[in-house]
Amino acid sequence: MGTDSAGKTPVRDFDERSLVAVITNEANAGQARTYPGRAAVISWIFFDWAAQPYFTLITTFVFAPYFASFVAPDAASGQAMWGFATAAAGLAIALLSPVLGAIADASGRRKPWIATFGALLVCGASAMWIGRPGDAGIIPWLLLSYAIASVGVEFATVFNNAMMPTLVPPEKIGRLSGTGWATGYVGGILSLVLVLGFLAANAQTGRTLFGLTPLFGLDPVMHEGDRITGPLTGLWFIIFVTPMFLFTPDYPAKRPVREAVREGLRELKQSLAELPQQKSLARFLLANMIYTDGLVSLFAFGGIYAAGTFGWDTIRIGTFGIILAFAGTFGAWLGGKLDDALGPKRVITGSMLILLLSVVAILLVDKDRILFVKVAPPVPDGPLFGAAAERAYLLLGCLIGAAGGPLQAASRTLLIRLAPKDRIAQYFGLFALTGKVTSFIGPLLIGAITAATASQKAGMAVLVVFFVAGLALLARVQEWDNS
Repeated sequence: MGTDSAGKTPVRDFDERSLVAVITNEANAGQARTYPGRAAVISWIFFDWAAQPYFTLITTFVFAPYFASFVAPDAASGQAMWGFATAAAGLAIALLSPVLGAIADASGRRKPWIATFGALLVCGASAMWIGRPGDAGIIPWLLLSYAIASVGVEFATVFNNAMMPTLVPPEKIGRLSGTGWATGYVGGILSLVLVLGFLAANAQTGRTLFGLTPLFGLDPVMHEGDRITGPLTGLWFIIFVTPMFLFTPDYPAKRPVREAVREGLRELKQSLAELPQQKSLARFLLANMIYTDGLVSLFAFGGIYAAGTFGWDTIRIGTFGIILAFAGTFGAWLGGKLDDALGPKRVITGSMLILLLSVVAILLVDKDRILFVKVAPPVPDGPLFGAAAERAYLLLGCLIGAAGGPLQAASRTLLIRLAPKDRIAQYFGLFALTGKVTSFIGPLLIGAITAATASQKAGMAVLVVFFVAGLALLARVQEWDNS
């Protein structure tokens, strides 16, 4: 749940090749099957609820900004180091996703894989408690824990989503997927409210967003309310993923794993060989690879950038995240309506234009300036979003949140229009791969440029290139090209 992958904030992908392959094969075979009951489906849905706090609390709105502001020597170097760690995790995900996607395509047992990668998530996230403020010696171990947890949550999600065709008939897959994503959004918002309202306190006042002293005696000066998001994420996952293990059935493999891996890689090679003859589809997949990388990077570094620019604490960044989540929910709903009315290419183009203009505007907003107009800077410990520049950043963030969901949803719709109907499963696999294979480049460039210039703005400016390139490639795509 990218978002995701966001769809959601911070952006999340899933193995669509597995999903469509199973649906297509069963439809062609005309096989009748019995699906499990409501308890099994609801338990599966709660996986998204269980996993989403990692993206909400760790990668976007609480721990990442805390790391850049209080653990790293300064905000710019913190953004750079976080970018390098994100890039390393993204590279591992890109290299392993084709093989693991093929394993999921075997329709074999998913729960052991979910448990294995879920354990990586729990261990990596829980270890983030060690990130004490100002402790430079702990930074390498902290970033390693973050990378391990990121790999764990992504691959646990791949195998969890591969269970969908066994839970409901093909005509209900969309409703099941949408309900899972929506449930994940709610889980992320509630986890953020829990942290802001009861655990994370302002270091000066010692009070949470609700005016309370932190639960469990958490020390605001040592930022234990920020650091507790790691163990909380791990515990949250264990509690809410348990119903899936108890009540959602698993199935034995239909073919050996080695055979599934060979078949999946063979299909990928065949699809790649055919791309030069399908120019619009090739351009779209390249465009998707570029603008998805930009979107993932934008969500991953939005909170860190705000912390460095405005000096926002956890409460302000968390409140910002809650507002963005509501904006994203509305944007996803409206984007679906516009997709039906105007077509996916127009929705993708409009979403990217909004993202591009928002990024440019953000680069022209500073704590004492909006575009080229001087404004009063934020007052230390002043009212929430009391400064004009803070409100401008909040507005731009809402635009980004509202545009991110339609961009990803309409991209899937456009692929369906472009890909050959008799090969849709293979091309969904290629689509999923292009969304992951370069996911490390954006964070790597942001990290490298930020480190070289010691400027957060310079690092974030690279995102302009991603969206301009994506728009240029998309302009050459013909919307109907699947003959």
